[in-house]
Amino acid sequence: MTDLADRRDIETDVYQPAEDSGLLAEAAAAELGPGERALEVGCGSGYVAARVAETGADVVAADLNPHACRQARERGLQAVRADLVSPFRDGAFDAVLFNPPYLPADPDAERSDWMEVALTGGENGRAVIDPFLDSVGRVLAPDGRVFLLVSSLTGVEDVMDRAGENGFSGAARVEESFPFETLSVLELWR
Repeated sequence: MTDLADRRDIETDVYQPAEDSGLLAEAAAAELGPGERALEVGCGSGYVAARVAETGADVVAADLNPHACRQARERGLQAVRADLVSPFRDGAFDAVLFNPPYLPADPDAERSDWMEVALTGGENGRAVIDPFLDSVGRVLAPDGRVFLLVSSLTGVEDVMDRAGENGFSGAARVEESFPFETLSVLELWR
């Protein structure tokens, strides 16, 4: 049983659903269905993975943060502690979903707690996105797709260029504007 102190740590150390989570969940859920195998990288609370699982897809949730893995398991999800896609076998997934840390941050700032790790994406906001794009193709099935949440703060064109360097084509499936940024869910394919 989780005591109150453990619960407080989970709530302050795990990214909880926000507008970006909802946008990714709805875009992916609209495209995935029964029998498809999906991986959510950086699952945080497990909200997106749980929403996609409702479509009948077989979903694995993964996060570097052990508190996030615990919270995802509490939602009834299969959760794996992982750094991006490193522990998964080649060609294992029909879809990979990712709401990465994308907020630009001072390059000298320390990422000293789990929430900083979940939110900040380095100086240009792509410190996690770029290695993800470099490695995700390995775990995709031949007709696999990537659903990647990006912010205008990270440079959508730069993200698409990096995806292209890795053999992906893509398009924005949904966009939503906020006062300081526009969020887009990119669907990428080979």
